Amino acid sequence: MPLVELAIDPDRQVKSLACDCCETPFDRVTGFINNENGAYAIYFASCYHHDGVHDAWIDVIMDDHWDADAPATRPGAGRVTFGCRVGPVEGHDGVACSLVGAAQLAADIPLYGRKLSRDEALDHPWLVAYWDTVDHILENDPTVSAHLYGV
Repeated sequence: MPLVELAIDPDRQVKSLACDCCETPFDRVTGFINNENGAYAIYFASCYHHDGVHDAWIDVIMDDHWDADAPATRPGAGRVTFGCRVGPVEGHDGVACSLVGAAQLAADIPLYGRKLSRDEALDHPWLVAYWDTVDHILENDPTVSAHLYGV
C-alpha cells in the first residue's frame, strides 16, 4: 500500500464499556480512516485503565479493495487485520507500540479478513502502512491521544 494522506472520518464512534476480566470501565473507539480515494482502513482502539496503567489495544483492518457501497461487510480478497498494544513498556520512558496478534478477543467474522499473528504481521508488505496508520490514530484521534498522552 502506498503512503497517502490520511484522515479520520468524523463519524467515528466512542462507546464506554466494562472490561470482561475485571469490570473496569474503558472506552472503545471505532472509526474509518479515509484517504483521497475514500475508505482506507477501519480501526478499533480500546483504551484501558488497569492498575493505574493507561494502555490502548489498536486493531486496524486494511484491504486491497474496499467496496464503496459496503466497505465493512464486503471484504476484498487481501483483507487483513493488524494489532498492537500502545502503552508503557518496562525499561522504556513514555509509551511504546508493540505488535501483537490482531483482534484477539473479536469474533472470527468476515469484517476482519485474515487476523495476522505477530509473526505474520512482521512479514506482511503492508506493515509500514499499518504503522503509519497507527501513528495517525495516535496523533489525531482525540480519545486515544487524551488517554495515552493526557492531551
